[in-house]
Amino acid sequence: MTEERITETRTPEGNTHTTTTIVSDRPSSGGGTKWVGLIVLVLIAVAALFVFSQMSDSEAAKDAAVGEAAQQVGDAAEQVGAAAEEAVDKVTE
Repeated sequence: MTEERITETRTPEGNTHTTTTIVSDRPSSGGGTKWVGLIVLVLIAVAALFVFSQMSDSEAAKDAAVGEAAQQVGDAAEQVGAAAEEAVDKVTE
């Protein structure tokens, strides 16, 4: 909406001055700023997803390493048990 305001001013000598002011309520476009902000938000979201996926992969690798170590300990315990049985068998013969 556009509005035109006319102001008249009279001096003591009798002179008249007229001022015309046009007021426009049209919002500024700001289109460039909106697009830049949107792109920045998308980049932040992509970076966050990447970081969280890397953390998830790291967690899975840690879990796999712990599982493998537990398996090796179990295998070693079996070997010790077998060696103990053999030693007992040799002593009892």
